[in-house]
Amino acid sequence: MYNEILVATDGSDASVVAVDQALAVADRFGATVHLLHVVDLGTEMSGSAEGAIASQLTDTLDKMATEALDAAESRAAEAGVPTERVALEGIPHEAIVDYCANHGIDLVVLGSTGRSGITEHLMGSTTDRVARSVEVSVLIAR
Repeated sequence: MYNEILVATDGSDASVVAVDQALAVADRFGATVHLLHVVDLGTEMSGSAEGAIASQLTDTLDKMATEALDAAESRAAEAGVPTERVALEGIPHEAIVDYCANHGIDLVVLGSTGRSGITEHLMGSTTDRVARSVEVSVLIAR
């Protein structure tokens, strides 16, 4: 039923739950899990950074991506599930949707947490945007 599963991870507790659920589904169906982290260089904080600060911020974001992917990859290895490891830069929901369309993904697994308050009301969370935009099944992990 599922051959290529994408799980977006940022290292948060919610994304760890998503990784575990993606691995469980992959184990059941013999699927490959694509571990994806999107470095959001378009955040307000990174967009206004300049010079040495911008470099430090980029280094920090890259380190966070590496740590999140390392942790997810370790969990997959323990579960015996094959993976593809991917780090991209961009707007998270757009990068996830594009990756799905270009890599034959047939299930997307995402954590349930998103923005809060007025920002979420006006813009929607990454999870909401992905769920509305991809043409494949989406599992929202809690």
